[in-house]
Amino acid sequence: MHHFHYKKKQMYCEDVPISEIAQEVGTPFYCYSHATLRHHFLTFERAFEGVRHLVCFSAKSNSNLAVLGLFASLGGGLDIVSGGELFRGLKAGIPPKKIVFSGVGKGEEEIQYALESDILMFNVESFQELSLIDQCAARLNKRAPVALRVNPDVDPKTHPYISTGLKKNKFGLNVGAVVEAYKTAHDCANIDIIGISCHIGSQVTEVAPFIDALLRIKKLLATLEALGISISYLDLGGGLGITYDQEAPPHPTEYGKAIIETLGQTPVTLILEPGRVIAGNAGILVTGVLYTKAGEEKDFVIVDAAMNDLVRPSLYDAYHAIQPVAKDQEGSHRADVVGPICESGDFLARDREIAHVQSRDLLAIMSAGAYGFTMSSNYNSRRRVAEVMVQGDQFFVVRKRESYDDLIRGESIPPFV
Repeated sequence: MHHFHYKKKQMYCEDVPISEIAQEVGTPFYCYSHATLRHHFLTFERAFEGVRHLVCFSAKSNSNLAVLGLFASLGGGLDIVSGGELFRGLKAGIPPKKIVFSGVGKGEEEIQYALESDILMFNVESFQELSLIDQCAARLNKRAPVALRVNPDVDPKTHPYISTGLKKNKFGLNVGAVVEAYKTAHDCANIDIIGISCHIGSQVTEVAPFIDALLRIKKLLATLEALGISISYLDLGGGLGITYDQEAPPHPTEYGKAIIETLGQTPVTLILEPGRVIAGNAGILVTGVLYTKAGEEKDFVIVDAAMNDLVRPSLYDAYHAIQPVAKDQEGSHRADVVGPICESGDFLARDREIAHVQSRDLLAIMSAGAYGFTMSSNYNSRRRVAEVMVQGDQFFVVRKRESYDDLIRGESIPPFV
């Protein structure tokens, strides 16, 4: 469900015409629906009613302060993978005790920052990381709350680049190693074991892989209990998919029901880390048509958004529906929708049947609210775009478009040049 719709052939976000936003802020820009974000978060939250749980939104999917602030106001937590995401979360009002630090490569400075901030826990992914966290905690005269991330070797049946729970992936420890890691953690002077963690991948469109992973975790919990190691938090990660094209992922209610039934009477607090399922369909990327070009073998629609603004099509060959902001023209044609970057991989769609458009028309790249702006870059010295949030009949610029001065901030020319 989302709040992007047409009225009299004009696309609206909630009660605001997209063309009105484009006229004021220019293109390209990301547009987020407040109502959609709120509805999706609360739907996910309600899917776990009746069990102890904490919904920690995945900051990597969309880290805009306005988005994080909305979830903070709804009682949500945050899943982070860097010191920068911790900084953003705290600035947005997320309580430290609702922040979980995941990621395979936490640096010493980041670990110290998280310890000083008094976060809920670290999801630890290696023996060396465990040792470093113990050392940092000792220096700060603190005890570090940790969960160890187990790699359950479950196939999430998703794109290989966003699969994280197989033996060949870089994340976590295998079941045998994680038991030894728990024994090591138990002997560390400045470590408090409070949880266990797993995450099998992203854009997962079936419930079965999640259940398979949970069943393996329950066996591991029994093993740990026999060793005298008790677990308070079970972090199941995120990964529930959305509809980009023809996918039919389970509804959060179905997902929650299956997880709760499988969990049974296991006495733990669940931690969930949804990202895409909450933010994905709550945002679009609006781009302006620069030119149309008829090639010898195919047609091209050249727009002012590019792979640096939305890299998913180039990186994953991901599908994003593309719709005209104004349905003024009849008919359609097959074309590549491409950007201005000097790379053949700079495309938003290939061989796509799209509406006829002409220069200065607007197109909406749908389902771009997750892994859109957060993965953008300044490649080709392109300024990163504006972000806008709509609430009802009002819109707010929640991130200004970068200026040319922003592009060179922090740079200098040494005297010997």
